[in-house]
Amino acid sequence: MFSIILAGGSGSRLWPLSRELYPKQLLNIQNKESLLQETFKRVAEFIPDNKIINVTNIKHAPNVRYQISSYTKTPIVVSEPESKNTASAIAVAVKYILDKYKSSKNEVILVVPSDHKIKDSAKFIQSVTEGEKLAKKGYLVTFGVKPNYAETGFGYIEAGEKIEKGFKVNKFVEKPDLKSVKKYLEKDTMYWNSGIFMFKPDVFMAELEKYSPAIYKIVNEFDFTKKEDIPYTEFEKLPNISIDYALMEKTDNIVMAELKSDWLDVGSWKSIYDVSKKNIDNNVKIGHILDIDSKDSLMYSSSKLIATIGLEDTIIVETEDAVLACKKDRVQDVKQIFETLKQQHDNTQMVHKTVYRPWGYYTVLAQGDGFLTKLIQVNPGQKLSVQSHNHRSEHWVVLSGTAKVVLEGKELILSPGHSVDIAVKAIHSLQNPYKENLQIIEVQKGDLLVEEDIVRYEDMYGRV
Repeated sequence: MFSIILAGGSGSRLWPLSRELYPKQLLNIQNKESLLQETFKRVAEFIPDNKIINVTNIKHAPNVRYQISSYTKTPIVVSEPESKNTASAIAVAVKYILDKYKSSKNEVILVVPSDHKIKDSAKFIQSVTEGEKLAKKGYLVTFGVKPNYAETGFGYIEAGEKIEKGFKVNKFVEKPDLKSVKKYLEKDTMYWNSGIFMFKPDVFMAELEKYSPAIYKIVNEFDFTKKEDIPYTEFEKLPNISIDYALMEKTDNIVMAELKSDWLDVGSWKSIYDVSKKNIDNNVKIGHILDIDSKDSLMYSSSKLIATIGLEDTIIVETEDAVLACKKDRVQDVKQIFETLKQQHDNTQMVHKTVYRPWGYYTVLAQGDGFLTKLIQVNPGQKLSVQSHNHRSEHWVVLSGTAKVVLEGKELILSPGHSVDIAVKAIHSLQNPYKENLQIIEVQKGDLLVEEDIVRYEDMYGRV
């Protein structure tokens, strides 16, 4: 069996914690591991890690590769040049598997999103095994979850006649209103749409050609035997459409298997509230919280003290540069905030003040006309790419640890208090080959101070 992990979403409903450049699947909100890492570990219990394909946006690829490298020496990451929704992501990954693995035509592929919480791995594997039998018979298989509360943020599946250990799919319903959902809970035939699928690759491609010929034609021309990069000029022609709309709701060759494990799509702050440990007042407190007489609420602090009094059914989320406050029954509308910020070109939608990289992180301390100041931490044994900048100079001051700086081919070892100037277009690298964290202050000066102003020559994380 193969697996495709979909790891390219933006996580807009978990703003302000989730940002476009560091979305929810990369976050570890309460656990030591991110949602992506949890997903990979769960799938790797029964599928070899060299047959797990992680599909993500090129913006997230270095972080995805870095996180997965904690569990395998050879993470397989397919990078999309831009976001084109799940239909294109799955189609590209299936073509990658067909090109790279000679025996894949007769094997089954399991497609899983990277933002699900599933604790009972044994029942998950049992459900997948039952779905595999249906997939081997030539069906496209989707997995349904028995709903246990009224949720308007999920899609629904109506199950029809029994087919072996599955059901014929009568119809899909995309995020219905509350009145409809309450009626669904009274029926035994309505299930949540988990977004998990199984199929044989040749069956999938045949159905794709039949119902979404535009996607099939473009993707089928990719040749991953010759080049692993996805050609942007062709990829940008793909429609931005989900796999449900592109294929699953059109085909009559689809059956539903019941997912018998626990399951939660971590798509909103309410879902975080639902899975979190609560105190005697049914509150969830994460971070530095001081509360008086609040009930049934979630308070999340990343850096500051949050003081609350008399809240009920409320969500409060604080990050370094944004605060969200909303009623618990309005969490689906957080996406509107995210989209509005995007239209306004507001960076609080795009990126945190603290940005995590494979080598460590940086925090923006101050920003103004022609200057930008960062605190940079490089973890032990890590190093930034060999790079240059066309529009800015940099001044580095070491705060703690020891920095190895390579500047125009010369090595400099800097201890706390020492500094170095990096001129515009100078080729340089910041490295920490030592056992302690390295922290520096970086002051940028120039007419264009953006992350895109980086020309990379060498990089240990594959970003060249």
